[in-house]
Amino acid sequence: MSMITNTLGRYFAGRFVVSALGVFLSIFVLLVLVDYIEMARKTSGLASASAITVAETSLFRVPQLLEKLMPFCILIGAMTCYLALSRRLELVVARAAGVSAWQFVAPALASAVALGVLATTIYNPVSANLRELSKRMEAELLGSAPGGGVQDASGFWINQVNDEGQAIINAVRSEQQGVRLTGLTVFTFDPNFRFKERIEAQEATLEEGRWAFKSARRFSLDGPPVDQDSFFLATSLTPAQVRNSFSTPETVSFWQLPSYIRSSENSGFATAGYRLQYQKLIAQPFLLAAMVMLAASVSLRFFRFGGVQKMILSGVGAGFLLYVLSKVTEDLSKAELMPPIASAWLPVCVGGLTGFLALLYLEDG
Repeated sequence: MSMITNTLGRYFAGRFVVSALGVFLSIFVLLVLVDYIEMARKTSGLASASAITVAETSLFRVPQLLEKLMPFCILIGAMTCYLALSRRLELVVARAAGVSAWQFVAPALASAVALGVLATTIYNPVSANLRELSKRMEAELLGSAPGGGVQDASGFWINQVNDEGQAIINAVRSEQQGVRLTGLTVFTFDPNFRFKERIEAQEATLEEGRWAFKSARRFSLDGPPVDQDSFFLATSLTPAQVRNSFSTPETVSFWQLPSYIRSSENSGFATAGYRLQYQKLIAQPFLLAAMVMLAASVSLRFFRFGGVQKMILSGVGAGFLLYVLSKVTEDLSKAELMPPIASAWLPVCVGGLTGFLALLYLEDG
């Protein structure tokens, strides 16, 4: 009977899954607490910011942050699992019964691949939606706070040209992937590209053929500022074009990425970031399996042989180096110096082969 499906294999797989989920939940709680403290500091001067709303905002932001740490959760979880099995002499008994290291690792590999598939197909879309919700809640909380208005405008820019002239739109925050903007500053020009006016507004929503601004103030060269509760600016932009300008690859769910890639290509936008994110999500199950191989190569040593601290440090160091490699390849891909598929799969191959060769040397000499 296969080691993955028999009783001992299910036991090893269960221990690994429990350890990995334990690490995942521990880091999740830690990140929520840290983020909540930071959000509470930002909103301490706002009477409208309740503790429950602040906690919800932090809770919705953390899943996407934690998604980037998922390989380390698997690495630490696998090391914890195998070290606990070794400390309790369960690995000694299994080896005495003729079970090899490859049979120890197989259930955890299968479990890591399954967790990676769930993370890509279910967890990623949920975290992307929660991130959008947290951005909306954060905009509502900080809209009237110091540093939450248009004075600190940065980051999100879009340029539109139509029959009425040119408009350069800058927003502090974007929601619904750019369809709703908050903290706006707009510079408008006539068809001859001469400056007309500057518009500041609390928020704007993209409607059919126009931007609808709320609480706008218009500044012109030949008159005093004019306040308007609502103001409309014509546009030829479509929601798809705006999403391609304002949405980042991390805020687009796995199932939406193919359509975003096609839409960006048709609109003439760069697609390297979207393609890289898509390939990274596809490679995620195999990256988690590579982390299990790295963990197994440094944590199957028996406790009585000593050197446990060195094993743990070497495992953490290997994971850190793999993270550095992934960041370097990611930057190269975004600069279009490396194909996205190579950038996403190179850390998987390096990590998997390193763990495989180390385990092969330790087990079979």
